[in-house]
Amino acid sequence: MPHRPDQHGDDLDDAPPPRPVHYAEQSLLGALLLEPHRLADIDALHPDHFSNHAHGALWQAMRTLPPPAPDTHRSSPDWLNTVLDAARPHAPGLTASYLHTLIQVCPWPKHAPTYARMIRADHARRTLLVHAECLAQTSTDATLPNPAATTLAQADTLAQFLDALAGQFAPRPGSLPHTVVPATPAGRPGEEALDEERLLLAAATAHPAELQEMRWLQPDDFTLPLHAAVWQCLTALVRNGEPVDCITVLWEAQHRGLLADGLDPRGLIDLISTPAGSPEYWGEQVLQRALLARAFDVGTRIAAYAQDPANTPHQLVTGSRRALADLTTLRTRWHRSTSPPTPAARHPRSPAASRAGPPPRATAVSARALR
Repeated sequence: MPHRPDQHGDDLDDAPPPRPVHYAEQSLLGALLLEPHRLADIDALHPDHFSNHAHGALWQAMRTLPPPAPDTHRSSPDWLNTVLDAARPHAPGLTASYLHTLIQVCPWPKHAPTYARMIRADHARRTLLVHAECLAQTSTDATLPNPAATTLAQADTLAQFLDALAGQFAPRPGSLPHTVVPATPAGRPGEEALDEERLLLAAATAHPAELQEMRWLQPDDFTLPLHAAVWQCLTALVRNGEPVDCITVLWEAQHRGLLADGLDPRGLIDLISTPAGSPEYWGEQVLQRALLARAFDVGTRIAAYAQDPANTPHQLVTGSRRALADLTTLRTRWHRSTSPPTPAARHPRSPAASRAGPPPRATAVSARALR
């Protein structure tokens, strides 16, 4: 017989259990409802630090209202009623019975400062997750007019949050997170990225002198290992003062074993024989793509740390800073590539080697057809 769902079941039974911070929030509020004078022991806690909106509304009401005298509070529920009336407009579902539940579940009112610290720690973890996800999303937003600058600005915002967070929580032993970050699956490089790399290699073969000023571009920045290997051939020839053309590059590729891996000599010659634009322009495109890919990996890694509730705030700070450091080298090279040279280092260029923008569409199509 076909399975029929239980008509008497309740979908609420499938809801995940409350997280530990939920009980910390209840215990803090219960402690303060029971002993309002402990409000003076709680600082740097705001309503938006609470994961439960109703809890934040209760906290705001408590902070707004003057606490009662201890003797008066022990003999009268007036302050509890006043807190409830002040919080209800912001959380209509609150009831007097829930306030009594908060009081009953609090183990020790004197532990209120510790409960508050737990709430701040969980809020810091959630906020870090938002920053990390924003970094990853920004790095893949193709609609941005200046994606590299916007992504780096988001990385700066994340770093500033980490600086502020580091001063709020004391360091403890075992500062590195133990979270196992899943490896990002390697996808096939897009055609646009491959076209930019092909055009760079052809332009560099035609104008090898410009490679002297392009040390900011590294083989690891390429999406295709073959293109990275050809770039190494070009830079080796320039570094050794050898002539550069499609035949000398082919000879260098043979010495590096590229032809032994099945590379067709005619295919390599065709790859680097149709220049368009300047090496610097295409090099910046390749480097920007590598920068954005690294920012995405960093954002994903930090998000994995923040999604793991086992990590303490100090572990989150240490692990996230180390992840951001992986972006620093690429960032430095990006600034070197986009910063104008100093007057002393500026060299005149021939019109043929001048910096150019992307070629007309017909040129890009013809380059693609040569693959």
